[in-house]
Amino acid sequence: MPRDPYEVLGVSKSATAEEIQKAYRKLSKKYHPDRNPGDKQADANYKEVQAAYEILGDERKKAQYDQFGFAGTQGFPGGGFPGGGFPGGGFPGGGFPGAGGFAGAPGGMNIDPETAQRLFEMFGGMGGSGPGGMGGGMPDLSGIFGGTGKRKGRSRSRRSEEPQEAEVTIPFDVAAKGGSVSLSVDGREIDVKVPAGIQEGKKLRVPPEATGVGELLIKVKIAPHPYFRREGNDLFLDVPISLSEAILGAKVDVPTLDGTKLTVTVPPGTSSGKKLRLRGKGIAGGDQYLVFKVEVPAQVDEKSRHLIEEFTKRNPQHPRANAPWA
Repeated sequence: MPRDPYEVLGVSKSATAEEIQKAYRKLSKKYHPDRNPGDKQADANYKEVQAAYEILGDERKKAQYDQFGFAGTQGFPGGGFPGGGFPGGGFPGGGFPGAGGFAGAPGGMNIDPETAQRLFEMFGGMGGSGPGGMGGGMPDLSGIFGGTGKRKGRSRSRRSEEPQEAEVTIPFDVAAKGGSVSLSVDGREIDVKVPAGIQEGKKLRVPPEATGVGELLIKVKIAPHPYFRREGNDLFLDVPISLSEAILGAKVDVPTLDGTKLTVTVPPGTSSGKKLRLRGKGIAGGDQYLVFKVEVPAQVDEKSRHLIEEFTKRNPQHPRANAPWA
């Protein structure tokens, strides 16, 4: 059983979405493979953080986890995506309606009354032939789990013709550089190729011969990067610089997507927000932009204050003269 995602990210169950994302970014940056080359423990921690954020970073999955624990995010035995499942199926965490019943369970699945009650409450009532019908008791769930109830009416061949949809969160680096992700479908491990530069919301098609249970359409969500921001195929990186570096200019080292670092020149007189473009260092031929952020000391001693006052007299500025609201 994996660790509680709240424990992994070090946040409470009452944490806001912003607090969860902040904790994720901090830990993802700490354990990122680029910062810990060859460190297997850091790599394991990084994957654990990604898996935790896949649950807590998605409102639907978070709500299911809060109500059902990992059972709500993993689906039922025999199928479903790790940490996601098949939301298109309408079940907690998804679950793939494979041949012969839910999640490929041959001959149906036995469920205890408590589990059945949870399902009934979650689906808001499903009709069926149970005692009392829609409002008078438990619905007949046997058709969904491969039994003999009424809801087994849809044929196996029809189900195989209709593509199932799932939503999967993939790491930022995989979306940018391309690669593959491993998924569990109906108890089978399959590798899905991800093309370089894939955009958020795009769908990947997995043919029936790969899944063994029918065609699958995967809607891609991309996990945020610890420090890069993406706009199309361009990358943006905030680069803090000191007041003296902004005034006098400097040379600073900055990371790139391929894991290398470049030494760039900060021009003298650089203000916060000024951008510097690195051609071809983005995604799939895009560019990388450095966004400089001038950091001012929170406190200065008396002598420094006098020097700044003298500097101001010698170099008068009117920074708000051309502001649109001036």
